[in-house]
Amino acid sequence: MPPGNTAYIKEQLAAAETADRRKRAGAAAIATMTGTMLNSLDLEGRPQDTRVVVAMSGGVDSSVTAALLKSEGYDVVGITLQLYDHGAATHRKGACCAGQDIHDARDVAARIGIPHYVLDYESRFREAVMDNFADSYAAGETPVPCIECNRSIKFRDLLKTARELGAAALATGHYVASRPLADGTRALVCAADSDRDQSYFLFATTRDQLDYLRFPLGDMTKQQTRELARRFGLDVAEKHDSQDICFVPTGRYTDIIGRLRPNAVEPGDIVDLNGRIIGAHQGIIHFTVGQRKGLGIASTAPLYVVRLDAARRRVVVGPREALRMDRIVLRDVNWIGDGVLDSAVRDGLELFVRVRSTRAPQPASLRGADGRYEIDLVAGEEGVSPGQACVFYDAPSGQARVLGGGFIESAMATGATVRGAARPLVEALRG
Repeated sequence: MPPGNTAYIKEQLAAAETADRRKRAGAAAIATMTGTMLNSLDLEGRPQDTRVVVAMSGGVDSSVTAALLKSEGYDVVGITLQLYDHGAATHRKGACCAGQDIHDARDVAARIGIPHYVLDYESRFREAVMDNFADSYAAGETPVPCIECNRSIKFRDLLKTARELGAAALATGHYVASRPLADGTRALVCAADSDRDQSYFLFATTRDQLDYLRFPLGDMTKQQTRELARRFGLDVAEKHDSQDICFVPTGRYTDIIGRLRPNAVEPGDIVDLNGRIIGAHQGIIHFTVGQRKGLGIASTAPLYVVRLDAARRRVVVGPREALRMDRIVLRDVNWIGDGVLDSAVRDGLELFVRVRSTRAPQPASLRGADGRYEIDLVAGEEGVSPGQACVFYDAPSGQARVLGGGFIESAMATGATVRGAARPLVEALRG
């Protein structure tokens, strides 16, 4: 099959559908007589009359998603994206290997009896994700490529392909959930399994995309997912989760950046908060805000990377207390809460934010307008790094609703105390 040829897929699906046309005609007649009801995906019509494209990565989560929907009777089409060719990729635990993953996805599709196609998205992945990743690191940031992959590749390009194939929805194996709202739109909420919640990586999902996306695993635990995989007889039931960035199978992201952006590995100075040179480095890409180990300098007290000055190729270090920031400037803010963003934050909006995927949400206030937005952190946060995401929630725990988020442009310590507008949140947390 020609890479990315959706016309070919349409022909194949049309041929398979012809054999079932008579049955579908009868189902349509029944629907007319009985009235239309929503199925388990909150879509009109019976499952067997509803085509769903499943993004199959070859892992246990997306495999169970496909098997689960197939077992419920949906017209499931599996699509795997060829994003990056590792060649002779490593096979260590936690590593991502494109060839093996495609093989596993194909085997699962054959096992559960659904059509499966592989689309070549390598060029668009290189441009939208890999180049962006390298540029961000070269600028002294710490990017999160999974966010850009979801935003640009899966929920834009693949979603468009799913629509072209006549699918009523695109389903993924992400641990996040969505709920229908009274106005007919959908809200994005955290997964029931907080240890697996992936809402941080999906904050950039738009309202239109949410209406089309479905996340069948959002109310399950990982243990339940693996048990379903065993019940469905899937060979990937015990497959390890990929822990690395998919295009960095060795875990050494600096190798990729050095190849894509050689100027990012130029040497420079390590300086203290006063600008005094106290050491040297071989490239700012080897450092991230909050880092303590591997600085290569001797000190009587622990030193941490406080910020990266890409323009002057400087790594600025200081004591731990210098890491605490209480104001964050955001860029590329996406809003999926109620109403219009500027109206919602006109007087400052109390919410909870997560500044790294591994951090718990904390109380904050969002303010700004016309594309310029700032977060004031009630208690401050250590190691706030440009390039990371700052994700908004309406509650500090549980299946909180995701209100949106933005990328961290910069952070600062204002020395301000807890603002009056944020005090109710602090009091609520205290009990």
